[in-house]
Amino acid sequence: MKGDQMNFVIRIATEKDIDELEVLYDALNDHLAAGVNYPGWLKGIYPVRETAAQGIAEGCLYVAECDHRTIGSIILRRGMEPIYQKARWQLQLEGEAVLVVYTFVVHPDWLSKGIGQELLDFAVEYGLQTETKALRLDVYEHNLPAIHLYKKNGFKYIESVDLGLREYGLDSFHLYEKLI
Repeated sequence: MKGDQMNFVIRIATEKDIDELEVLYDALNDHLAAGVNYPGWLKGIYPVRETAAQGIAEGCLYVAECDHRTIGSIILRRGMEPIYQKARWQLQLEGEAVLVVYTFVVHPDWLSKGIGQELLDFAVEYGLQTETKALRLDVYEHNLPAIHLYKKNGFKYIESVDLGLREYGLDSFHLYEKLI
């Protein structure tokens, strides 16, 4: 996939991308630690190298690349977290009908340049191509930039849940869904 405003590609990640993904995650976590940490992520805790390795092993991690440099990534995984099973979704769907967005990352040097929008557009297009009925995700309640992006793109708030991350100061997460 090529972006309209700049020349970049979104593609499936391979094992060769793990080092760059680790650098991306660390750069974003350093940026967040130096300013407002909207998602509540912590360097060395999440996301980390193992996050990328698992996504690549499962074949569900995609990278946004510009001039062979990784500038963003997204994990699009089938199935749902156990806590999702209890939610009151717009449609009661299971398994292959649902695509869940995880580890949605843009390099700090590329923030506010449309990369996040392109990754989200890619997720929707991928969902359409694979006969997905809904995209679902959870987002920390204070991650206002992400919440704004999701709402702008037609994601509907479903409910708030506790994902068991209180030890990191992350009490409540909002579930969002976009029917496609």
